[in-house]
Amino acid sequence: MKLTRVLFSVCLAMLFAFSTFAQESFSDANVDYTFDLPEAKWKQTVKPSTTSPNVEYVYGDRADGRLEVRRLAFKNGDTLADLIASEEQRLQGFVPGYVVGKEEDFKGSLNGKIFNYEFIRSGRNMSGRFYFLKADDKTVYVLRFTGQREKLRSVRNQTDSIARTFSLKKAK
Repeated sequence: MKLTRVLFSVCLAMLFAFSTFAQESFSDANVDYTFDLPEAKWKQTVKPSTTSPNVEYVYGDRADGRLEVRRLAFKNGDTLADLIASEEQRLQGFVPGYVVGKEEDFKGSLNGKIFNYEFIRSGRNMSGRFYFLKADDKTVYVLRFTGQREKLRSVRNQTDSIARTFSLKKAK
């Protein structure tokens, strides 16, 4: 009887562990990249199509966390720093209460930079964490995470995980 309880407990613990670490992978025929979502709470809100390659996810509620994936092209002579400065300039003009944060180096399947900032939306403190991931000399993918400051901070390990697993599909 005692052995049965122990075996049942072990099986239950293993089932819980596997369900806790379950990851969902994103891949679509209309885009040339993939990434893993560390939690099932991330729900896709915009699917890519042949006319629009944009992808968007929300973490439960849009205010808790939102991910937009965009592909940018380098202009002749531009660097990653130039693209980040351009994005910063765009944000300064259109985002109320914009405050620049720190810039960080990032290592993952694709390497690049992280750009952080804070802003105000509907009287709430919000933050943004953008991953600029360099695919090649002509292409950068930007993973734009935004959400309420404290909620986005609480899922930072997940935003980092998504960016680390972001990779280009293998050419056939």
